[in-house]
Amino acid sequence: MINATIDSLAKRGYAATTLADVADGAGLSRGIVNFHFTSKDNLLSETIRYLQDEYTANWQAMVGKARADTASQLLAMVTADLDRKICTQRKLAAWFALLTEAKTKPTYQKLAWERDDKYRTTLAAICKAAKLEAGYAFDAQSTADAIYAMQEGLWLRMMLFGKAYKRETALKVVLDTLFTIFPKHFADDGTPSEFKAEDQSRR
Repeated sequence: MINATIDSLAKRGYAATTLADVADGAGLSRGIVNFHFTSKDNLLSETIRYLQDEYTANWQAMVGKARADTASQLLAMVTADLDRKICTQRKLAAWFALLTEAKTKPTYQKLAWERDDKYRTTLAAICKAAKLEAGYAFDAQSTADAIYAMQEGLWLRMMLFGKAYKRETALKVVLDTLFTIFPKHFADDGTPSEFKAEDQSRR
């Protein structure tokens, strides 16, 4: 049912999605959908939870698999948004359809913020670690916010332009940005630098 809801949101948008559409898309009786969720808001709240949980589990897994140095952790963190499990046309369209309603739906807003808070807190901590290691002059929180805004902008562009805006293009933007902000941590092709280990060995 959740996948059918995502499909309907991507195809019809928020306003036009109904429990009947979801039931038909899932190949279930409308009575079953009504029994389990009772209202459109309940169904869409569960859809946000599903997308949020999937998103969080994905970036946490990628960070967990990355090397422990700051650059590798940062690279895993920001490229997780472009992972093919998360960054699909249907999921992006569904997510933005739900976010447009968050302003007037306190439940949606709370669920969306929980996703943001976990990610942004971790991202800011990694940015702070990079600043301490390399002596960058930036504010760690502002830098994390800027990276997050860039990622949402890339998601929006990919949703709006579809196949005309390729994942590889978005990835290049990310890698160029990492090199620009963290030149002591990344080479100009986005490869994590080994400078940290070298610096520590001299102390």
